[in-house]
Amino acid sequence: MKIVIVGGFGVGKTTMVRSVSEIRPLDTEATMTQEGLHVDDLTGVTGKTTTTVAFDFGRISIDAEHVLYLFGAPGQERFWFLWDRLFTGALGAIVLLDPLRIADSWYAIDRLEHQGIPFIVACNNFGGSLDPARIREALDLDPDVPLIDCDARSRESCRDVLVALVERLFVCRAVARERRSFVGRTPENVS
Repeated sequence: MKIVIVGGFGVGKTTMVRSVSEIRPLDTEATMTQEGLHVDDLTGVTGKTTTTVAFDFGRISIDAEHVLYLFGAPGQERFWFLWDRLFTGALGAIVLLDPLRIADSWYAIDRLEHQGIPFIVACNNFGGSLDPARIREALDLDPDVPLIDCDARSRESCRDVLVALVERLFVCRAVARERRSFVGRTPENVS
């Protein structure tokens, strides 16, 4: 099962893949250069020296038959053209959010909604207090979209995010199945 992790620049997508993957993750981290300073907005990400330039890849086995393939997308706007390709075949997504830079997640949510991919929002807690109601309102999230707290450095926390996403996928699948069962029904044959 393909899962994509998206979000703004420097929110912890690479860290999340590294934390939870059962294999040594593949990453496309490159050293940030002086040339990128005028292109990338480094507001709120001081001290960052590397960046993902294609995607990160990790894997976690649920059981012998079910494996999650994790793809961490690059966060800078100049790499957003890759996102739609990464979304191809994805069953679901995690929007990783820095609660101090909420607006950086708008594009990710817009693209996922456009693609019709179920998602959850995980607030990477960078040590501040979280106000879920404020975040939900700022993102204009539908009430059924889970919003959870996480620490991308913690394997257990990342596992909990993945469990929440898989649970969401089962709910979305059940709703879709229910909708399909009503297609073609008329008031006469509905019991």
